[in-house]
Amino acid sequence: MGRFSRRDFLKASAAGAGLFSGITIAGGRVWGANDDIRVGIVGFNGKGKTHIDAFSQPGKGSRVVALCDVDLEVIKSGEEMLKKKDLQVQSFQDIRKMLEMKDLDAIAIATPNHWHSLGTIWGCQAGKDVYVEKPCSHNIFEGRKCVEAAEKYKRIVQHGTQSRSSEGLREAFKLMQEGRWGKILWSRGLCYKPRGSIGKADGPLQIPATVDIDLWFGPAPRKELRRKRLHYDWHWFWDTGNADIGNQGVHEMDMARWSLQQDALPETVISLGGRFVVDDDAEVPNTQLAFYDYQPAPLIFEVRGLPMKAGMKAMDHYREAQIGVVVQCEGGYFVGGSGGGKFYDKEHKEVQKFGGGGGGHQNNFLKAVRSRKPEDEKAPILDGHRSSAIIHMANISYRVGQEKSFDEVREAIRGNPELLDAYERMLKHLEANGMNLKESKVTSGAVLKFDPKTERFTGEFSEQANKLVSRDYRPPFVVPETV
Repeated sequence: MGRFSRRDFLKASAAGAGLFSGITIAGGRVWGANDDIRVGIVGFNGKGKTHIDAFSQPGKGSRVVALCDVDLEVIKSGEEMLKKKDLQVQSFQDIRKMLEMKDLDAIAIATPNHWHSLGTIWGCQAGKDVYVEKPCSHNIFEGRKCVEAAEKYKRIVQHGTQSRSSEGLREAFKLMQEGRWGKILWSRGLCYKPRGSIGKADGPLQIPATVDIDLWFGPAPRKELRRKRLHYDWHWFWDTGNADIGNQGVHEMDMARWSLQQDALPETVISLGGRFVVDDDAEVPNTQLAFYDYQPAPLIFEVRGLPMKAGMKAMDHYREAQIGVVVQCEGGYFVGGSGGGKFYDKEHKEVQKFGGGGGGHQNNFLKAVRSRKPEDEKAPILDGHRSSAIIHMANISYRVGQEKSFDEVREAIRGNPELLDAYERMLKHLEANGMNLKESKVTSGAVLKFDPKTERFTGEFSEQANKLVSRDYRPPFVVPETV
């Protein structure tokens, strides 16, 4: 846990240079039948605990050998978790020190979003394979750099959208693409998940003494935090999170894009919504719609953090789904999620059921690490980048938008039937939660044009939008232009 030297600082800050750009890649290891893949877990106050458990299961062919977290209390909890399995590990607060380990083959990253890409790139440069949680990036630029790092250093980099390991979904989407039920008309991702108020802080957040706050901020600007909790609530601030569309919603967005078999980013996006009903310190919307003009079938996404009705705990649903995907075809529709799904005909009768299966996403990662074949990955980093990037596109549209009356927005989108349908249902949802729509405003995002080849916005509002494609990084935590 030593200090980062000035020499290291200068190396990291050099134009076009990565922190580990001079390290020899350790990709030549021959795996024996009884060899364990040695894994380090980076960030485990939440999802990372499942990685500790998954990669330390007996007989799985992997072993957790290192833990890394900026909070010493979290490190202590991870160590105790592994002691119960009679496993001892090396522990670090600083990922750079952990990546210097020679007896480390791979890392699993479950930090806050703003660290995902830099951790992935540093891991690749250090010769480690990487399992990175969703979203793989905090902005569009970062995701592309992760793809380039995986290719340059010949690393296995898997994205944490575990639905990709569902054989049921794979079968269902294949049949739809083959035209089993006619043409696909649209795909709709749903994230109806309760997100209550995070409260209002009376003053600046007091950082726990166990936290290295400089490392916690990392690539993000270091500044005073105005909220009650350090952990988890980072999701609801733009510097570190990506709203719920980029939190839970990444899974459903990935499924929706997968169902359409779209391997390019869309050319047009619009997003609208707001942070309604609750009065707290959070910055991001708790209700959001996004529309992407994929051809021939568009993708629509809906986020709802409020309950079905004021005073209730139950959440809304759309054709039985709350968190999942609905794909409309000419002959019926599919409703599914990570556990598989069902196809229904036009009379809403079940036609075919698709189970989950797949053997686990971490198992798939380990298989690809052993084979060294990128094609063995169910969720390669390129797919992770694509699904994360379209989330960032929606958030950028929202952030460069303007507040308007609900009636003004209705008139503006009247020519888009799929978006209008989602909007009208959203209005009924807000009214059920006690909102007076005549006295309220909604953020109407800009209609943004996008060039999938350059991954930059073009046309009207592009100057403002392109400022959010990347960010100003805080040395030495810089995502490099050249990895």
